[in-house]
This record gives sequence, C-alpha cells and structure tokens, in this order.
Amino acid sequence: MEQPELVNRVSRSGLVTIDLEAFYPEGEIAPFDLKDYLFMGLILKEKDFREALKAHDWAQYSGKNVAVFCSTDAIIPMWAYMLVTAYAAPYARDVFQGTPEQFVEAAFLKKLAALDLSPYQGKRLVIKGCSTRPVPSSAYVEITRRLQPIALSIMYGEPCSTVPVYKRLSQTSVQP
Repeated sequence: MEQPELVNRVSRSGLVTIDLEAFYPEGEIAPFDLKDYLFMGLILKEKDFREALKAHDWAQYSGKNVAVFCSTDAIIPMWAYMLVTAYAAPYARDVFQGTPEQFVEAAFLKKLAALDLSPYQGKRLVIKGCSTRPVPSSAYVEITRRLQPIALSIMYGEPCSTVPVYKRLSQTSVQP
C-alpha cells in the first residue's frame, strides 16, 4: 500500500514570520557606571572627575556600545554625561545615556521605527516568540502597533503553534 504524501501545511499557509531577535543591537554593550567616580558615593566633583576621565583607558570601548548611567541614587549633572560622551565617542560604536538594558530597548525601538513595512502589507504575520537573546516587551508592543494598520492578521509564537493577537475583519473594521 502506498503511503500518502506528507504535506507541510505551515509552509503552504502563507504565514510570514518576523523574528524580533534579528533586531538585537550589534556589538558588545559596555557599561560605564558613574557611581565609581562619586566622592563618598554621593557627589561628583568636577576637577576629580575630569582628571579620572583623562586617565581612563578609552580604547577599551573601541567598537562597543557604551551605556552611561549611575547605579546609585545620586544627582548627576548633565555635563557629566556630556563629558563621558566626549571621551568615549571617538572609540565607541555608540554612546547611550542609560543602563545596558535601556540601551537594548532603545536600539530595538530605533530599528523597528526604521523598518520598511511594505513587505508585510496584507499578510498573515507571526511574531516569533522564542529567542536566544532577550527581546524587550516594548519591541513586541511596537511591532504590533506598526503592523496592525497594514496586516491581515498578527499572531505570536511559532507557525505551528500561534496565539492570535489581531485579525482584520474587513477593510474598515478591526478586532483584537
């Protein structure tokens, strides 16, 4: 007896998968914590800070994304972030004010804002759920917000097992 032909229904479904992990920022993220430059853990002394920045090995940030932040509850003057940026920028891929996690989130949102949506017009989309690197929840919110006006449907997960998020009922009405 002849075996029936196996049919890959997922590949024939017309689903388009978007893997948000592909938008993960390139390059290593190097934290630069200003707490290490505070006098008594509270105050940033300009003269001491300037001397410390001059003596700092900025070449260690070559090609890296530098996330400048302060992990203690100290008031940091804006010029301090500007000084670090002035020193780091000639070496770094990017300089960002915030924690490494905030950098990742901002980088995702920046890339998603620049995404050409035309290939997704009128398509059934699956936003991939599993990834090896952390994808911030704000990226899922942003991709949904941007795609909803143009997509036929948006699902979350894997093509073989999805959670419906949005489905266009007609040209004018929408339903979550």
